[in-house]
Amino acid sequence: MNNLIPFSEFTVAFVRSSGPGGQNVNKVNTKAQLRWPVGESAIFSWEQKTRLRQKLAARLNKYDEVIVNCDEERSQAQNKAKAMVMLNRLVANALKVPKKRRATKPTRISQEKRLAGKVHRAKIKSGRVRPTMSS
Repeated sequence: MNNLIPFSEFTVAFVRSSGPGGQNVNKVNTKAQLRWPVGESAIFSWEQKTRLRQKLAARLNKYDEVIVNCDEERSQAQNKAKAMVMLNRLVANALKVPKKRRATKPTRISQEKRLAGKVHRAKIKSGRVRPTMSS
């Protein structure tokens, strides 16, 4: 996957990971935290930034930044690389414009099949009626 966002537009900080892991987790700052300010981006147009803000609203903080964390690996370099991939994937998915749905009608044959199925089912159910007692 090619990088949408140049390295100069985001900042990377390394912090301590959470959870179990013994000495490595307690002593080493391996969790990568990427911060990318959407408004300051030079590669996206105003319309694209608006779309990004709408789609990534849940991930934006009050400073108009998208924050991505990665602590899956034990090394800073691997976590940084994974975080960059995650950020680029988020942005690429947010920029995708969904196709407009075209209304279509069912074909005549499919309508006839559906109605024939309904008639068949009705006949089966009508055969389940309890017979009446005639004297």
